Amino acid sequence: MKILKEFTDFINRGNVIDLAVGVIIGAAFGKIVSSLVADIITPLLGIIVGGVNLSKLAVVIGEQQGKEVVLSYGKFLQSGFDFLVTAAALFFIIRLVNHFDRLRKIQLKKDQEAAEAAPVSIPEEIMLLREIRDSLKQGRTQQ
Repeated sequence: MKILKEFTDFINRGNVIDLAVGVIIGAAFGKIVSSLVADIITPLLGIIVGGVNLSKLAVVIGEQQGKEVVLSYGKFLQSGFDFLVTAAALFFIIRLVNHFDRLRKIQLKKDQEAAEAAPVSIPEEIMLLREIRDSLKQGRTQQ
């Protein structure tokens, strides 16, 4: 029973739930970025560079047990290129999100300034009470 209580205490901590949500959203966002790179950016880059595929580059460096030992450096280069394209896509997505966040904050600040600058309408009862207060003050100073 003690282990069950410790486990429920652990699960009920806000950090665990927040972490789980972050991991799930991160995985979904990763799929979006991967699709952007694989389905949109890479084909466009393929057209620009003439369909060059680095992953086929390799060098035979020897033979072992009747099989060629191949150094597939092209796969490494292609992985590095894919990483750079993915990192650039992610950079521009985050930059765009930050830009929209700045615009939102500017708009909120403008709205707040407009609300502060707007004249406050005072109810008539308050105005009458102020007039009574002021006239009472004047009556005391005249005596």
